[in-house]
Amino acid sequence: MRRSRMVAITGAVALATGALAGTTATAATHTTSTTTASPAAAARYVVLADRAADADSLAGALRSAGGLVTSVNRAIGMVTVESTSATFLSRARALSGVKVAGRDGVVGRSPGAARVQDSVLRERQSAGASAGAGTAMARSTSTTTATVAATATKGPSDPLDSLLWGMDMINAPAAHLKQLGDKRVRVGVMDTGVDGTHPDLAANFDRTLSRNFTTDIPDIDGPCEVASCVDPANVDDDGHGTHVAGTIAAAMNGMGVSGVAPNVDIVNVRAGQDSGFFFLGPTANALTYSGDVGIDVVNMSFYVDPWLYNCRGGAPEDTPEQAAQQDLIIETLTRALGYAHDKGVTLVAALGNEHDNISQPRPDISSPDYPIGTEHPRTIDNAKCLDLPLEDPNVIGVSALGPSQRKSDFSNYANDLGSGELEVSAPGGWFRDGLGTDTYRTVGNEILSTAPLNVMVAEGLVDANGDITAAGQAAGVMKACTTHPAKGATPCGYYQYLQGTSMASPHAAGVAALAVSAHGKVTKRGFGMAPDRVRAILLRTATDHACPNPPLQSYVDVGRSAEFDALCVGDAAANSFYGDGIVNAARVVR
Repeated sequence: MRRSRMVAITGAVALATGALAGTTATAATHTTSTTTASPAAAARYVVLADRAADADSLAGALRSAGGLVTSVNRAIGMVTVESTSATFLSRARALSGVKVAGRDGVVGRSPGAARVQDSVLRERQSAGASAGAGTAMARSTSTTTATVAATATKGPSDPLDSLLWGMDMINAPAAHLKQLGDKRVRVGVMDTGVDGTHPDLAANFDRTLSRNFTTDIPDIDGPCEVASCVDPANVDDDGHGTHVAGTIAAAMNGMGVSGVAPNVDIVNVRAGQDSGFFFLGPTANALTYSGDVGIDVVNMSFYVDPWLYNCRGGAPEDTPEQAAQQDLIIETLTRALGYAHDKGVTLVAALGNEHDNISQPRPDISSPDYPIGTEHPRTIDNAKCLDLPLEDPNVIGVSALGPSQRKSDFSNYANDLGSGELEVSAPGGWFRDGLGTDTYRTVGNEILSTAPLNVMVAEGLVDANGDITAAGQAAGVMKACTTHPAKGATPCGYYQYLQGTSMASPHAAGVAALAVSAHGKVTKRGFGMAPDRVRAILLRTATDHACPNPPLQSYVDVGRSAEFDALCVGDAAANSFYGDGIVNAARVVR
């Protein structure tokens, strides 16, 4: 999956054609969906009111202007609308009370764009990793976490937990002696969906609150699996969201793996397409919904498509309409993220896999990423360009580390220590870690977590009988079965290795959920904790980690070009690779 920030470039809230059409069950009482059959040639638009309170009156004006309103988000004043008129957008922008308006995506189609693979996420597929799977299974956690100061006795565990070197790095086993998570704590997985039938997730999966805010787009997602093109809220046709959910809160149930906070509630607030694109409308609606229903922590392992960086007024090379689209994304996401934060949601995001110093970004050569083939080089001015949702001030940014605690070669970093772009670091995997040892270029260097059976079959890693194929064995896919599955669960669960800042972020989100579990209080909003306090606890308890010596980290020795070289600045307390340190679950619950 391209857009999520797994070890490939995973994570993008993509504004693609049709992205906002048919948003369903959006933000509680603040959003209504009025989707009807759209004219075949209808274009889709997002219109933002000057004031959130004016959303309904704006929707009425847009109808009078000839638009078909598909949803109204009263929390932030966002209206999604369709029209066949070539002059509709100019008429919409001229309406009184309109803050900003733009096309929902770009004109055109991307033949063959479905199931775009994330090269970082699944680097092993093109790296000759088949011989490494056995090594990965047998490796001891002590060899991968030798530098971690974990002095407490290990807590309860599941059979595959010995392969979760990342849990040892953040001292999760020691934390589990005191706190497994409070069931009143809700963690939103804002991703490509969550397989709620997975036997390691079913016990914690919240079927009542889970929502899918996306509509499948055949152009990028392939044929719709259901007639409405709106997947059920317990389905993941990509695998990214299910992997994230397992790291956060796979149940400690005697099978498979356990998550950082194995007793908390998992809510699927799906904003990502099957193909891994994340569009503006579904993402904004998922954020406001999360605030309305009392979700405590939301994990966001993506960026907003089609722009890796959204620049106010656009980049110099962008057209006026492309600039308007970026202004729309910035204004809408800023409102939605602020709304969720003010409603008590702690927002955690992946730092990105472009191996870039996001305080001084290189030119962007990947945007717009939809339709595929329309990208152009863009000059990025850090003063006016934002990687969203990451660079919103209410969001906690997380970089990725390998088993050796070195910054993963793909992980972004941030040399402006006061910018708030990078707060903490966490295990995200690094396939090329362990140079000179038998673990080098093995899948055991990545992050093992839950996987949907349907995706494993589609990728040829599991056959129609549910048996792991030779390709699956080479990739380290595992299977665990139970004779007493939780209600609604399938009897067998599957697990896969992935890497990326997409895998680091859920480690931090899980630690945030433990913080709320251990120190939250009952208020008029229910049990929880203010997001700013959660952030303060995470940063204060993180394990300090100094820059490498010398501070210029080169990855040439593992086959990367000099472009991957990264300079670490700062001291052990705060620096551009680790932020305020590596998240520490044991310290958080104390």
